[in-house]
Amino acid sequence: MSNTIIKDAEERMRKAVESARSELAKIRTGKASPAILDAVRVNYYGSLVPLKQVATVNTPEPKLITVQPWEKTMLQEIEKAIQKADLGLNPQNDGTVIRLPIPPLTQERRQDLVRTCKKLGEEGRIATRNVRRDAMEQLKKAKKDGTLAEDDEKGFEKELQKITDKHIGQIDEFLKHKEAEVMEV
Repeated sequence: MSNTIIKDAEERMRKAVESARSELAKIRTGKASPAILDAVRVNYYGSLVPLKQVATVNTPEPKLITVQPWEKTMLQEIEKAIQKADLGLNPQNDGTVIRLPIPPLTQERRQDLVRTCKKLGEEGRIATRNVRRDAMEQLKKAKKDGTLAEDDEKGFEKELQKITDKHIGQIDEFLKHKEAEVMEV
């Protein structure tokens, strides 16, 4: 039973790390990244669908993203959706492809983005710690019910702490990488 508690906690921590990673990937840096457009939803015949489901998104240059719709009729809808997403990007439509030049970030904007990154990283660490807390409570309950020996409980708590430290370390590593990327001129 306690092994399932640990395995469940590890899986939930992995999801917390992945969530933090995907949120950090959405933050715009000075470089072009297709992940910036992950949140864009396009009106496709009455349904709001992710941009990736109606177009190909590429980064042919470090400061340019291109969006090529699969249907030319979708150009206007995609352009509107990108403008509505308020990403600070100015779509340029040439009739077949939408080009999104990535403007350089000001120092002040970079610092704002670093603060946002730190907030997202902290949310990921908090989610990981909450998973650890829940698992610890389950272990204590199992010990109280008599299904887990006290020595086993201590061993499982140590294992849980190692897993928690590993996942928080991964979040910190993503955060450090993203901050460096944001501050790069």
